Amino acid sequence: MKRKAETQSNGQNGKPILKKRVKTMLSEEEVHKRFRKGLFDKDVLQKYTKAYARSEPYKHSVISGLINDDLLRSVRNEIRENVSFTPKETDIYKIHQSGDLANLDGLDDGALERLPSLLKLRDAIYSTEFRKYAATITNSGPLSGRKTDMAINIYTPGCHLLCHDDVIGSRRISYILYLVDPDMPWKEEWGGALRLFPTDTHVDEKGEQTITPTPDTTKVIPPAWNQLSFFAVQPGLSFHDVEEVYHAESKEELEMDGGRIRMAISGWFHIPQIGEEGYIKGEEEEWGKNSSLKQLQGDPDRYDFPKSQPVDIEEPKETAADKDLTETDIDFLLKYMAPTYLTPDTLDQVAEQFMDMSSVDLNNLLSKKYSERVRVFVESQEKLSLPNTSSEIEKSTPWKVARPPHKHRYLYQQRTPSTKSKDLDPIQELLQVFLPSPQFRKWLEFATKCEIENYDIIARRFRRGLDYSLAKTHEGEPRLEICLGLTPTSGWVVGEEQEPEEDEVPSEEDTKAANGKKDDKAKAKASDKSKPQEKEPSPAQEQEEPDDVGGHEAYLAGDDEDPTADAATYKSSSPDEDDNVLFTNPAQFNNMSIVLRDSGVMKFVKYVSMKARGDRWDISGAFGVKPLEDDGEEEEEGDDSQEHNISLESMESSDEEVFNGFPDSEDSDSD
Repeated sequence: MKRKAETQSNGQNGKPILKKRVKTMLSEEEVHKRFRKGLFDKDVLQKYTKAYARSEPYKHSVISGLINDDLLRSVRNEIRENVSFTPKETDIYKIHQSGDLANLDGLDDGALERLPSLLKLRDAIYSTEFRKYAATITNSGPLSGRKTDMAINIYTPGCHLLCHDDVIGSRRISYILYLVDPDMPWKEEWGGALRLFPTDTHVDEKGEQTITPTPDTTKVIPPAWNQLSFFAVQPGLSFHDVEEVYHAESKEELEMDGGRIRMAISGWFHIPQIGEEGYIKGEEEEWGKNSSLKQLQGDPDRYDFPKSQPVDIEEPKETAADKDLTETDIDFLLKYMAPTYLTPDTLDQVAEQFMDMSSVDLNNLLSKKYSERVRVFVESQEKLSLPNTSSEIEKSTPWKVARPPHKHRYLYQQRTPSTKSKDLDPIQELLQVFLPSPQFRKWLEFATKCEIENYDIIARRFRRGLDYSLAKTHEGEPRLEICLGLTPTSGWVVGEEQEPEEDEVPSEEDTKAANGKKDDKAKAKASDKSKPQEKEPSPAQEQEEPDDVGGHEAYLAGDDEDPTADAATYKSSSPDEDDNVLFTNPAQFNNMSIVLRDSGVMKFVKYVSMKARGDRWDISGAFGVKPLEDDGEEEEEGDDSQEHNISLESMESSDEEVFNGFPDSEDSDSD
């Protein structure tokens, strides 16, 4: 970026002082000049209206060549020259975003002189003529011209936006106007498409209906220069995502493809505000109320999969001596575990780390022989092609597909106790035999000093380019959670160059808690993300940046929820707050993490990029435990909480910058 628009500073809290202007009323002739010739002709409007009514999986429209081409080229050039972007990443998206274009009127004269075409475009989109045009096509009812809501988003290779329905506040219509390179047509194989999800309607025994999105999309709309995609926001229906922009095979290919930079202006039309034509007192509140009711209609949780299947443990009738690991117990565990983890000294060390940190990482937990069986099996499975649809996967493989996709999507297997051991593959044997065994539970109690009451274990496979699990809060008593990593491929941690040595003898470092070496890598990764994007990225810059392929599991401290925020995202901290990421667990092989998860702690698995060298494989388990006894000791004032908690990995850096010309807008699920 050659220059940044300047603002008047010295406002309260360091924010720029906005000098509001009265918006210029555009004549009908002036509005028409800013769009393509003939767009407002009656027969053209009728054509789009009929196409919208026939569209599937829910009503939407695509208008090619929307804006006057010269004007839109000028807009693109102004953005490239004068607008800065902040990299933003949460569990649901990874994008580069500008400030809020609604606040263009607050810029000083010098800033606006650099963005005249952008201002013209915004005023044209929210003009009376075009709002009526969009409302006619969608049958949405009147739209606000005062409440403008738009931002510029750039998706570079690796960027994505996961499934959501855009239902927030008073939104009525969602739209995306693409500003990809006008002289290099976007190729479908580059990704970045808007994809629409169909829905299933479930009717229960009482006749109540529940609508949920299916795991697979059925409509794909690739980006194209000067193309507008839009749809009415419909609670429980308008589910969509933005396909990942895929990495090129090489720096040279990326340069030939112009960097694969998906630039777009996205935003929403809202319900009319007080004083506007079409305003109805109480309509916005009623709209929000009805939206919430529609989202909660029926029993949505009933159709969430996988279902929790906790197995209660009967109260044992045993003596104190019976609680020790017997020779028979050790013989069983040696079939699966590295011998070192069964020695008293190592168990004491693991327990000490866990009691101190409430978490511990155990490298090379599985024995050399068994881990090799797992590695060979997983590598053989990844060479096979899975069916293209979720229904075909569930019919032809032992895997099920987690759903609905606005919460999670991945492959899973759960315990089926009736299955014979000789019919199990290595992962199923861990799932069905080893991890639910009394011997492993006894070992886990020694390692954590907790008394286990129940357990629930699941095998998971997160496919690259497809799968994730959005942030979900644990409610209830604290519980132990384990994750046994079974991912043989490398490259999951930024800067990782080689696969770990196979089955090294566990050492003191192997049992090091999560604030050790692994966190050093995490901090380096966060540091790489912290650099603000000063301008539209060049192909060379994109290739030089280390690839973050996602796939990590993260625990986050709970926070007071904003009722107007998207429930599918978690809050990132401000520069003055502690980061809320408590613990991260990258995809890795033969590593078990054990975490004591308190009520209110959220957890997610980040979307696995197509750039990953393979899928994320693991077995995840939750173990209910009896309440821990309080030792009655309180921390002294002034103690550093870092001494008692696992260290934190930043998802967003606190020193990120935003475009100086725009006051920072609220994070949103911008397409």
